[in-house]
Amino acid sequence: MRNDNRLGIALMTITTFVFAMQDGISRYLAENYNVFMVVMVRYWFFAAFVIAIARHQKGSVRAAASTTQPLLQGLRGLLLAGEICVMVIGFVHLGLVESHAIFAVYPLLIAALSGPVLGESVGWRRWAAIGIGFAGVLVILRPGVGVFAPAALFPLAAAMMFALYGLLTRYAARRDSAATSFFWTGVTGAVLMTAIGLPNWQMLVGWDWAVLALLCVTGAGGHFLLIKTYEVAEAGAVQPFAYLQLPFAASLGILAFGETISANVALGAAIVVGAGVFTLIRTHRKSV
Repeated sequence: MRNDNRLGIALMTITTFVFAMQDGISRYLAENYNVFMVVMVRYWFFAAFVIAIARHQKGSVRAAASTTQPLLQGLRGLLLAGEICVMVIGFVHLGLVESHAIFAVYPLLIAALSGPVLGESVGWRRWAAIGIGFAGVLVILRPGVGVFAPAALFPLAAAMMFALYGLLTRYAARRDSAATSFFWTGVTGAVLMTAIGLPNWQMLVGWDWAVLALLCVTGAGGHFLLIKTYEVAEAGAVQPFAYLQLPFAASLGILAFGETISANVALGAAIVVGAGVFTLIRTHRKSV
């Protein structure tokens, strides 16, 4: 494994851009077609990609699927598929800007839950950052000022689901390889989405077939770039740059969907991201 953090940062920047484009495409398609169908097709392509990667790394599908904790691995896959569906629904009802501003709280949720779930110690500095980050979420939501938007619950729920997925992934890594966890993530999600997506099938119109194909390519391409990122650089060095997905997605929301950024969302997002980056840096320092 190489240790080129500059290359890793560059790859992470490209990765977040690709994922932001994927979110924009997901919003466009979900505004015109059933969300479960859109996510289902995306997962079909993703599962094929995962199986190919697993066979390359493990030599066979059976070897990649081998695990002593199938219930845990299955739960991880179900959580991620559910999180994607909930987040895409949030894109449709709340927009890319506010959805990503709220979703940015997930690293803080991971830090807060790492104690009860994984038995890890969380120092007072990280607890302070977690508290500041949640204050940033309140700035975004502005409780008590006007009417709370119920749609904000979608990215909040997605952030919680993604945080649990991340924690369970770390727990699973104690006994399974990354290739095995990756395999279960794609295949379990594809099974779930096929079960709930096929009954909601809709025929696409015109160029939307090409847009759906682009969604599949960006999904697999983003994960491929993410794998390469962690192959060449330390996770702690590149993880803070994952927050670049927020400005990329916000820019797309403004340019492609006519969204706007209000002052409270900009301020709250800055607070959440700042607290999250601090938490990631502290977590990395504690692990080295």
